[in-house]
Amino acid sequence: MSKPILEVDTVGVRFGGIIALNGVSFNMQEGHIVGLIGPNGAGKTTLFNCLSRLYVPNEGDIRFRGETILNSPPHHIAELGIGRTFQNLALFQTMSVLENVMVGGHSTTKSSYFENFLPLPWVKREEDELRERAAELLNYLGLSGVAHEPVGGLPFGTQKRVELARALVAEPKLLLLDEPMAGMNVEEKEDMSRFILDVNDEFGTTIALIEHDMGVVMDLSDRVVVMDYGKKIGDGTPDEVRSNQEVIDAYLGVSHD
Repeated sequence: MSKPILEVDTVGVRFGGIIALNGVSFNMQEGHIVGLIGPNGAGKTTLFNCLSRLYVPNEGDIRFRGETILNSPPHHIAELGIGRTFQNLALFQTMSVLENVMVGGHSTTKSSYFENFLPLPWVKREEDELRERAAELLNYLGLSGVAHEPVGGLPFGTQKRVELARALVAEPKLLLLDEPMAGMNVEEKEDMSRFILDVNDEFGTTIALIEHDMGVVMDLSDRVVVMDYGKKIGDGTPDEVRSNQEVIDAYLGVSHD
């Protein structure tokens, strides 16, 4: 088996006396979709915040493509090839759909903050290329018709797709999706599921997915990692996880003497 694209190695996170993550370890193979599940408060989003460097673990290491990410500041994570969406929408509500997506691609451009204000030919060329890439993604995700509309006036499910486009425009090798189906109806969930599979298949993007809809997780994932009270209690194929008694107990609240 090839070297994992992501290695989470005995990661621990504490907030004062609260243990949010307790020695969590798992690997992700390139090209896989890995579902991360567990009851509320299990530590899933805390783990995502470590993977995107919003949090610094108290213990352990996180290696992406063989190199630790813990020495990289949060604003360099996108440059490394890690993209993310959030549980709560983090879009600029008064900006257009296209503008929101372009913001996600600025981590891949070479021009500085001040150079963007100068009429330099190479800066304009770079911006034009980013705009074209963003427009192609909007077309891919069925958003071309709302490209110039303010995000704030769009339905919630559409905004979720905009956030996905913004994460993809930087061409990440690893995409972290934090509850991409939250608040969606059945039809919107089916659309988003199809887009996730297409992104994985056509772009070769490795995807880590936090999702409460177990049907979605089991259908989409190559592997599933299960967490409870900050610990990993299951790790395997969807079928293996379904039959894991500790996982069943965590979800159903059944205890065995």
